Amino acid sequence: MTDNAAPPSRDDEALERFLAGNADDRMRRYQELLRIPSISALPEHAGDCRATANWIVGELRRLGIDDAEASETGGHPIVTGSYRRDGDRPTALVYCHYDVQPVDPLDLWTSPPFEPAVHDGRVVARGAADDKGQVHIHLAALEALLATRSELPVNLRFVFEGEEESSSIHLDPWLEANRERLQADVAIISDTGFFEGNVPAITISLRGLMYAQIDVVGPPVDLHSGGYGGVVENPAMALARILTAIKGADGRIRIPGFYDAVAALTEQEQAELAALPFDEERHRAEIDVPALVGEAGWTTLERRGIRPTFDVNGIWGGFTGEGSKTIIPAHAHAKVSSRLVANQDPQDIFDKLRDFVAEIAPPGVSVEVRYLGGGLPTMTPKDHPATRAAARAIEATFGRAPIFIREGGSIPIAASFERILGLPVVLFGFAPPNDNAHAPNEWMSLDNVEGGIRAVTRLWDELAETG
Repeated sequence: MTDNAAPPSRDDEALERFLAGNADDRMRRYQELLRIPSISALPEHAGDCRATANWIVGELRRLGIDDAEASETGGHPIVTGSYRRDGDRPTALVYCHYDVQPVDPLDLWTSPPFEPAVHDGRVVARGAADDKGQVHIHLAALEALLATRSELPVNLRFVFEGEEESSSIHLDPWLEANRERLQADVAIISDTGFFEGNVPAITISLRGLMYAQIDVVGPPVDLHSGGYGGVVENPAMALARILTAIKGADGRIRIPGFYDAVAALTEQEQAELAALPFDEERHRAEIDVPALVGEAGWTTLERRGIRPTFDVNGIWGGFTGEGSKTIIPAHAHAKVSSRLVANQDPQDIFDKLRDFVAEIAPPGVSVEVRYLGGGLPTMTPKDHPATRAAARAIEATFGRAPIFIREGGSIPIAASFERILGLPVVLFGFAPPNDNAHAPNEWMSLDNVEGGIRAVTRLWDELAETG
């Protein structure tokens, strides 16, 4: 950094005084954000997604980000805004997403998913951790710094997306169209979390994603199983055979060529994973399943972070009501996905899936495989200056150096920032590892929220020092 004007000095005491005095109002705003049911995958919540975007725009403008706006995408809007005072200072692009997952099954929630419940140091609500809690962290950090300093030590660009939970289908075209105004030195993505036991962590790699739907269609209408059983192919049975042919009992995926592009794990990478403080039995108990299973020959952490997968995400067809109805269903469907690792491409994996399903589909039904979206895997070196700055910020805030982990989930924007904008990416998230994201009773630790706010303020100082 070439300084024409030195960044303002840090005053932790002033920051703490402000955060202490602002705590009740900060919680009120957090809960206000969580009450909006911004479920991006369900068309009936499109208005709620727009309302959430407008709420964030209002907050940014309240904090002095005068150019904040809800930018149109062809789908749910992306919230943008910028703080730029000194062209010589580094510019960080901050990304979170404001959309949330559906809440099914509703009967497993202990409180209404969009009525935040606060108890035992937790906030329970859909989006509390993934990812409105992290939107809140960045807004609160911005407010605290601007209230206690004359200016920020870095320039910021905010990008808050509304379709991350529904494959980000409008994201890449929007990035291409807005490339010039998104110029920055680094992208900071807050959509990840800590390691087992809530150990502070920085995620250095993400798996990619391929999402598809398999539709199996037989007769035009449901048929009486007494009159037609043994005569026509049952679409539900055909779908079951297709799915079991894709993945074997040993966890290996049988799609020809599926593993061809998978990058080999080095001995050092394998040793680093093995050294992480991971208690497999505690992990199993927290999930509350009889056993941990997966691809033979790989450890749990390897299967979770650096091996590709194939999963059925939803399956339906035929009669599912109370009592009995003896039919052969006219059709059956499954939504499926693969988590992808380095060098795998979602379109290539979809093509291989589609061709394999066409090859194994039984006669008597028609089968269609449709591509519903995807994202590329990504990795940021842990020795990158921005990653080291993030590590220092976490250590200064939480009292211990973060560990570096590989996350099994997918954040499509990470690869898009690298590919389209040419930005290095730092995954700087604060969600607890067992936060029930995507499940009933999602929760966020208030300690993580408060620590996250302080870590973000510290990060901007650390980045200013790196130049």
